[in-house]
Amino acid sequence: MMSKLLIVEDEKNLLELYRMEFEEEGYSVATAESGKAGLELSETFKPDLVVLDIKLGDEEGLKVLSDFKHQSKDRPVVLNTAFTHYKHDFTSWAADEYVVKSGDLTELKSKIKALLERPKAQG
Repeated sequence: MMSKLLIVEDEKNLLELYRMEFEEEGYSVATAESGKAGLELSETFKPDLVVLDIKLGDEEGLKVLSDFKHQSKDRPVVLNTAFTHYKHDFTSWAADEYVVKSGDLTELKSKIKALLERPKAQG
């Protein structure tokens, strides 16, 4: 069964790049351009993993991270951001991985793969 990814990113070009790249990797991909839309979409799409940008226009991505974790504490969330300094913000520690955006998606892909292959917590 193919894994389902939800990508929340406000830059349309990046969103499209990620969608195409991850569909090529065999994932089922849903995209949202805002945290609010992402949270609503995740209710119906039920992704196995969320890739979340921190800077989402007017929204604060770390608040959205908290909302996603509230929605499903076991679902991994990868913070994908152009900013390294958020890594030291303790609210970002709720994320399962932290990836600094790059034109090379190798790191993002490998972290997603590792998180999806990790055994689910029991109980």
